[in-house]
Amino acid sequence: MDTATTPDSARLTFRDATEDDIPALVTLIESAYRGDSSRTGWTTEADILQGQRTDEQGVREVLDAPAGRLLTVERGGELVACFQLEHRGEAAYFGMFAVRPGHQGGGLGKLIIAEAERIAGETWGVGEMHMTVISVREDLIAWYERRGYRRTGQLTPFPYGDERFGIPQRDDLAFELLVKNIGEGPLVENAGESA
Repeated sequence: MDTATTPDSARLTFRDATEDDIPALVTLIESAYRGDSSRTGWTTEADILQGQRTDEQGVREVLDAPAGRLLTVERGGELVACFQLEHRGEAAYFGMFAVRPGHQGGGLGKLIIAEAERIAGETWGVGEMHMTVISVREDLIAWYERRGYRRTGQLTPFPYGDERFGIPQRDDLAFELLVKNIGEGPLVENAGESA
């Protein structure tokens, strides 16, 4: 179990998820991305995708992946975030990142992603972190760019017709690969930015 200090000095606890966490993780992920509850945070996908973001089977597959980890993030015993790390050769993949909407915008995401990079580097000795983001999510991509990630232009088609990933509300969705060299220098921050 790892801990990190947040800007308000509260302790975050990072731990590997268990089978017992699956229902709470599904609720957390859905609340961050889909439906009306997601609109209270800035990571919502409700305008571009409806339906589910994940389900218990999808979370279980990530939890059981032999080359990966699914981590929970708690503050004061409350589940506030989660993320996936998967070892992929010289890189780690960062996915299934969700922060509870009421906790977004206060710097928590920056702390969590930095801790994920540290864990991936120490656990697997990888030099890069990879992730995919829906290419039309310009605000989210810009946030990751401020964390040191760069767009590659490498696109993967969105799985249209597979409602396990949601019901698209537009026909131009694709996933873009973002890459970061782990251990890069300090990031350039926008004045007043707090995500």
